Amino acid sequence: MPSDPAAVLLDMDGTLVDTEGLWWQAVASVAGRPLTDADVPFVHGRTIEDVAVHLGSPELTGPLTAAFAERVERDLTVVPGAPELLAGLAASAIPTALVSASPRSIVELVLPRLGHVFDLVIANEDTERGKPWPDPYLEAARRLGAVPSRCVAIEDSPAGIAAARAAGCRVLVASPETGLPSLSRIRV
Repeated sequence: MPSDPAAVLLDMDGTLVDTEGLWWQAVASVAGRPLTDADVPFVHGRTIEDVAVHLGSPELTGPLTAAFAERVERDLTVVPGAPELLAGLAASAIPTALVSASPRSIVELVLPRLGHVFDLVIANEDTERGKPWPDPYLEAARRLGAVPSRCVAIEDSPAGIAAARAAGCRVLVASPETGLPSLSRIRV
């Protein structure tokens, strides 16, 4: 008989909300050039600080954050199935944490749109190292009092998947195209 995980740790961008296109637009506008496939490992699922360094200047962190925030405020789409999954987790009393590489200012713009009260929110500022390091997932499990191996992480990016796996979580991959896993897939 399946059992509930100790907690479900959910990525935000590209997993619960379809912000990847908005992020790419923001980065391209600040970079002053279109991005290419060569940029993907340095942009997809990475912290804003990491992307600023990739673009050649840590001082671009502020402009990147502002450009992304403007797009999120104007054009945010919740991934189909996210409200239903979050409602199912709440109804099952499974603790949830939002574990995002985005800064808290961006997370705070998104939270009201999700219609879910997370037990914990981990934003980029909450750990010394962000994804692809395991620190955000380890911190979420620690604060929830859960063993990482009993947690399910739902991620979409290679950086996030690597972080969750390195933390010892069971990882389910989601995307705006393929959707989110069902509650039955989350139960182990």
